[in-house]
Order: sequence, then C-alpha cells, then structure tokens
Amino acid sequence: MSDLRPRPLDGITVVSLEHAIAAPFASRQLADLGARVIKVERPGQGDFARAYDTRVKGLSSHFVWTNRSKESLALDLKQPAALAVLKALLAKADVLIQNLAPGAAARMGLSFDALHALHPRLIVCDISGYGADGPYRDKKAYDLLIQSEAGFLSVTGTQDVPSKAGISVADIAAGMAAFTSIQSALLLRAKTGEGSHIDVSMLEALAEWMGFPMYYAYDGAPPPPRAGASHASIYPYGPFPAGDGGTVMLGLQNEREWAVFCEQVLGRADLLADPRFASNAQRNAHREALHTEIVTAFAALSTPEVQARLDAARIANAHMNDMADLWAHPQLAARQRWQGVPTPAGPVQALQPAGRSSAFEHRMGAVPAVGQHTTAILRELGCDEAQIAALRAARAV
Repeated sequence: MSDLRPRPLDGITVVSLEHAIAAPFASRQLADLGARVIKVERPGQGDFARAYDTRVKGLSSHFVWTNRSKESLALDLKQPAALAVLKALLAKADVLIQNLAPGAAARMGLSFDALHALHPRLIVCDISGYGADGPYRDKKAYDLLIQSEAGFLSVTGTQDVPSKAGISVADIAAGMAAFTSIQSALLLRAKTGEGSHIDVSMLEALAEWMGFPMYYAYDGAPPPPRAGASHASIYPYGPFPAGDGGTVMLGLQNEREWAVFCEQVLGRADLLADPRFASNAQRNAHREALHTEIVTAFAALSTPEVQARLDAARIANAHMNDMADLWAHPQLAARQRWQGVPTPAGPVQALQPAGRSSAFEHRMGAVPAVGQHTTAILRELGCDEAQIAALRAARAV
C-alpha cells in the first residue's frame, strides 16, 4: 500500500540543467522531499555522468546515486525550438538549477535578471566552481581541483603524501549548499511572493567545511599536520592493529576516557603517571611512543577482543569497513534503510535519505532513461503530435 501522506515539497516543480554531481545531488534531494524534478539532458548521450562507469547493471554508479525520482527531458538547447520548449517549461516552474559552463546559461537568456523580469516567483540557483564574479569566475573547476584550492589536500593524507578524498567532497558540499539554499528561498518566497537568485560556489562550499583547520591555523599558527586516518590533533584517535591482523578504529575525547582506556582496555594503569601522556597535548606530542604502548597491548588480543574491551569501557570504536561491509551493515539492515528503486537496467537497492521523518516517507522513484519523459512533457506543454514529430525530425529533442 502506497504512502499518501503529503511531502514537504509536493507541488514544487524544479527544472535542472545539470550534469556531473553537484546539481544532480541537490535536485535529487529536492525530489526526495516530493518536488517534481525535470532533468534536461542532451538528446542521445544525456548527462555525461551516465558514462562514468558501468558498475550498476551496466549503468553508472554516480548517475544511479544522484538521479532517482526524476523525469528526463531531452533537449538540444543549441536549437531555438528546443530552447523555446525550455522557456515554456520555466514559465510553470518554481526553481531552475544549472551548473553549465560559466556564462552558458546567461548566453541562452537564462540569467536570473532575464528570467526574473518574466517570472518574478522563479528561484534560480547557479552552481559553479568559483562563483559568478571575482578573478576565478571563468576557471574550469573539477572536484579534485577545488579540493586543492580549498586547502583540503593540505590536511588529508600522510606526512609524505597528500591525498584527495575518495568521494567527490567538493561537489557534495556544493550540492548540499544548493539544496539547503533552495529550501530557504522557497520559505522566503512564501513570505515575500518573490523568487531569488542563489549563487553557489564549490570553493566556498568546501571552504566552509574546512572551518576547523582554518581556525586551527588562525593568525599564522601552524596548520594541522596530515595524519592519515588518525586525528591531526587528538590522540589516541585513529586506526590500531590487533593481534589477529585486523584493525580497530578508536577515539578518546577527554581525560576521563584516557584513564578508563589505560585501566580497563590496556591494563596499564601505570601510563596515567607517565608525564609524556599527562594531557591530550602531551599525548599528541608523543604519539609515536604511545602508539607503541597501545600496539604492544593489543598484540595479545584479537580484533573482537579489543572491541569488546572498548565497548565495556564505553570507549568509542568502529570497524574499518569496506563497501561490501557497508552494503551488509547490520545497523542499516535493522533500521530498514534499504529500498528497491527501478532503473532502465532493472531494480537496484538504494539507501533511503538520512533524516527519517515521522510525518512522511521520502520519495524513492525510478532512475530515468535519457529522454524517457520527453514526449509526455511536450504534450503537457501543449505540443501536438505534428509539432513533436517536427522537433524529433530536427533532433531538437
């Protein structure tokens, strides 16, 4: 039986000129909340993220992740007839999202100023690498490049080798900023009746996430060192080997936990009197010596035994899972967080959005094929069969 309770964004129509990750991630989350999201793609090929890989039954892992619950409208926006279709669609839309190349949307007459004059309630969200102005405005921006510009690489990796994140953190940060900003703009429009312009910069979104290391290095202070999987300034906090070859991730936050760790986990109450470990600052300064003490104590224990001691002492710890472990995570299974969604290649499992609500169920709709909804949307806009056939003959759709 389907859930008929209203969702927060039911009745909101979002048109998205999107590709890659940042804009699709933002619009998918709007779709999760009930918005109708119409994804505009190039005829035939579609969003180039469709071709990133073929790991999900022949479909792209990135695309399946960020594009469920959407309608796909194929338009060649270089053709006036296709651009006219888009502009007719915008007349009925609430939100336009775009992450095209810098200046591309404006050249098509899709700047906020141009659209606001015609549709004052329309919210326009532009996502770019560096923002709508400033000396970096026209620079190309990919996730790794923004990780570098935002200082992320300077604090990630080991002392010898800086490392990028294993996921697209700059794109995700920008997508989250766009998602929350659009919701705020919808709330504001409910008060003022006016749409607004949102300018999301990947650099600024990731720079916000860099708040801790920036303030740690405030006023010329030394920045946090690259510490691999360990914490840069708290110790012990990170991975430690057990005697069976496994790895335990653990973290201590205060002096009470340090005392319990020594007494109940390591069986080394004598370490509490060692001046090298008398405070977090001292433990951090002497982390190599403390690492040796911990590894020596853990060498006689299996991974489950170490974790059992940590749990008994109420010391935070975790498995170091791989992707297979995450798919099979018992906590996600127990909370029933997986749900099947249709795709052009058949159903796949998808993780429900974080933030389970008592008021509604998130939408978990299909991942569309390229142009799957083109004909239906054209009919909705009033095109007859002859007009649709002409658009197809011209390869405008």
